Amino acid sequence: MQLLLFILSLILAATLTRWTRSIAVSRNWASTPVKGHHLHTRPVPRLGGVAIFLTLWILVLVARTLPGHLGVRGVAITQTTLKLLVPASVIFLLGLWDDIRGLGPYVKFALEIVAAVYLFYAGFGISKLSLLVRHPDIGAAIGLPLTVIWVLGITNAFNLIDGLDGLAAGSALFSTLVICVLALLNRNGEILFLSLALAGAIAGVLRYNFNPATIFLGDCGSLLIGFLLSAIALAGSQKSPTLVAVAIPVVALGLPILDVVVAVIRRFLSGKKLFIADREHIHHKLLSRGVSHRQAVLMLYGVSACFALLSLFLLTPGGQAIAMVLVVAGMGVLIGVQQLRYPEFSELGRLASRTLNQRQIIANNIGVRRAADVLASSASLAEVCQTLRGCLERAGFDGITLYLDSGIPAAVQLHPFTRNDQGELEFLWNSSLALSETKWSISFSLHPKHGAWQGRCTLYPNVSGRPMLMDLNLFTSSGFSTALAEGLDCAIRKHTILKDRAEPSCSPVLLGAVAGADGAYLGKVS
Repeated sequence: MQLLLFILSLILAATLTRWTRSIAVSRNWASTPVKGHHLHTRPVPRLGGVAIFLTLWILVLVARTLPGHLGVRGVAITQTTLKLLVPASVIFLLGLWDDIRGLGPYVKFALEIVAAVYLFYAGFGISKLSLLVRHPDIGAAIGLPLTVIWVLGITNAFNLIDGLDGLAAGSALFSTLVICVLALLNRNGEILFLSLALAGAIAGVLRYNFNPATIFLGDCGSLLIGFLLSAIALAGSQKSPTLVAVAIPVVALGLPILDVVVAVIRRFLSGKKLFIADREHIHHKLLSRGVSHRQAVLMLYGVSACFALLSLFLLTPGGQAIAMVLVVAGMGVLIGVQQLRYPEFSELGRLASRTLNQRQIIANNIGVRRAADVLASSASLAEVCQTLRGCLERAGFDGITLYLDSGIPAAVQLHPFTRNDQGELEFLWNSSLALSETKWSISFSLHPKHGAWQGRCTLYPNVSGRPMLMDLNLFTSSGFSTALAEGLDCAIRKHTILKDRAEPSCSPVLLGAVAGADGAYLGKVS
């Protein structure tokens, strides 16, 4: 009887999908693609959710009229299933209106919150956390917000992943089948009936929603599926008030949950509005990597199937199964997100790396500041070079070059500096450093107050390309550049080629020099 219910739902949904598609096409109720936002190139109806909605209600009415013929009693449907379908109908009508006329995000969120509150007070909210706290029963002050967050998250998660033909429907099908297994093992006939009917309805629509789709789910379909799955998961956990009963649907709904979490984090980090649509979702990133439309959908089906299988491992009693699922799922998520190359998460990785190496960064920064104090009073070029190498080599640099606009003859040696082909003074402590192959460098201007020259200093990073464990703006700030300029000026004046000139004091003097934050030379401050 349970298999019959699934097949009947599938056939009914497929028939209603064709009927809905025909009406929508004949009346020109189709979604016109917007360049840069939609992936389809021709108008496609967005009313696939109508078939799912009608299928569910028809089966419920049949089961209520003919109790026992579809595997569940009519009384159970009256008590449980109708309580779930009433708010689901509100969500469906909300999405249908959005598909036809359009609605703002705040209006949709408000009505979704109302539906979630209804679920909570109808007895389907989060009321126990038995494995997390000593006393599992929690009050409405905690349970109601958790219920609202759960319903909003899952409902809109399926709406977010509905960006490729068949993606949301296929992912929902895997999640719904897991809930069916859970309801069957818990002998929860009401939830089994509704989840089997939903699974068959999704499979029937998927026949026409898979790439190339001839009908889309629309908001009426994706919001309806997401809300029903969140509500069914809550209702199914009532007879098994443990963390595992909630964890199974959480893992089973892994793909949409992952997509919405990634979307919220990256939009927050990049300063974008949370409710503004973009093309940075997981399926969009796969397409940008050269994966075809159908291949991307099949790959994400595989991800959904893996999450579904992992969730079934939670049925095994004991903490070892939970730990294994969490470790495998966590590693898979980390590897997958890394492969998608989101710049926001790359920045988080850089921040984490700097946090772990903060002690070394502080030490290198202190070394640069102390070097500035020594440079200002350097008595010779050898002392300048020794001080520079002492702080720069530890910070991850391999050498420096100086350009001095002083009219000093090329034949004059300023040891330990050497001259390169461009006439610049070089001091390299890594013999393998090839300046022509350096990918980047940092430069800042040099302006001694009393010197007969002005110039520029360029620092070259380690050839290994390891990250700089220090704050680079210390070099471009006036303190270091001033100290280096005064130290060089004092040392050059003591050199033999300047002995015949009047020598002012070699004490440090604050100068007007400035460089950009990225190391680009900007010029002298007037």
